[in-house]
Formats: sequence, structure tokens, C-alpha cells
Amino acid sequence: MATGGAVKQDRAQAEREFDFFDLKGALETAVDWMNLGPLVFEKTVAKHLRVGQAAEIRLIDGRKIGTTGRLSEKIVSSYKFRQPVYVLELDLSALLTSQEKVVQYASLPRYPAVVRDLSLLVSRSVTVGEIMRAVSDRGVAECRGVKLVGTYEGTNVPSGKRSVTLRIEYRSDERTLRDEEVEQQHADLTTSLLQTFGAEQH
Repeated sequence: MATGGAVKQDRAQAEREFDFFDLKGALETAVDWMNLGPLVFEKTVAKHLRVGQAAEIRLIDGRKIGTTGRLSEKIVSSYKFRQPVYVLELDLSALLTSQEKVVQYASLPRYPAVVRDLSLLVSRSVTVGEIMRAVSDRGVAECRGVKLVGTYEGTNVPSGKRSVTLRIEYRSDERTLRDEEVEQQHADLTTSLLQTFGAEQH
């Protein structure tokens, strides 16, 4: 169970509330350190979890090992919690007996990466995983990775929507990318995501 503010390293005060993706990220980090996984998160419906913020956790072989998400408003109000509460239920026995990952090593990149952030206003029914897969599916050779920066729901965000901010890395193995190349690739990727998810740039 987790709740409260998300405090960054070397910061005394929280800049935002803890959310679904903090808990998901903590689990994925722990599993990665154990050299297990990867885990698969799929949208689900559970009586004790809020609609749109509930996920089923599976191993790569399809076995279900748990659920995670935000407690429903009914439960939160019955216990008089004053802020969102996120919970994680996990079958540790199944996780610990899962297959270990194959460790692969690669040489350090010779050329620098260029990073661009992208914020999208999307329906709450759209998952971060779907957006990140759409980035990968574009097959841009110089797009080397995408990470979640954060999500936001609240002031200035319409009901039923959320703002999702991604950090996208561009890099070539053959040369240093020019700014105009990165800008064009990033613009094309942005346009594709806006069309795919009926999103707005935020």
C-alpha cells in the first residue's frame, strides 16, 4: 500500500502526489534488480480498484501473479482516507520461481544522445504501455528509448483525461545527429501519436 507525496532525491518537499506509475515503477525496478521479468501489465476490472487505474500483473509466460491500482472511491470513503491510496497484491512464490532474464552486454555508445520530452493529453482509457508500444512500433532507427516522466490528472485537465509526459531518446551509432534531423523525427512521431490516440499536445 502506498500514498502521500512523491519526494525526489535531495528534495525536502513533495512536488506531486504518489500515483499508479510510481508503484508500478517500484515493482518493475525491484524485479529487474532480481534479474527476473519482464512483467506484463494489462487493464483489468477489480471491485476494490478504481476504474481506469487497475492493472493485472502477469509473467511473460502469461501466468497471472497479482493486481495493482488505486483503491476505489467507495473503499477510500469508508475508511475516511483523505488522499488517493494505491495497493499492490503479488504472488511472490510465483514471481521468485519465474525464469531469470538473459543478461546481455553492449559497448558504450560512441555518439551522444538527444533527448526530447513530449506531453500528451489523452483519454484515461489509454494506458501508458499502449503509448510506449506505439513509439516502438514506429520503427524509427534513431529512436533508442522512451521513458515515462509522469502523469497528471487535476486542475486544467478535463474530466476523463490525463496528461502523460514521455522522455524520448534519439541516437545514431554512426554519427552525431543534427538538430534538424531530431526535430523532424520528433515532429513525425508526435503527429503519429496524436492521430493514433486522438490526443492533444499538452
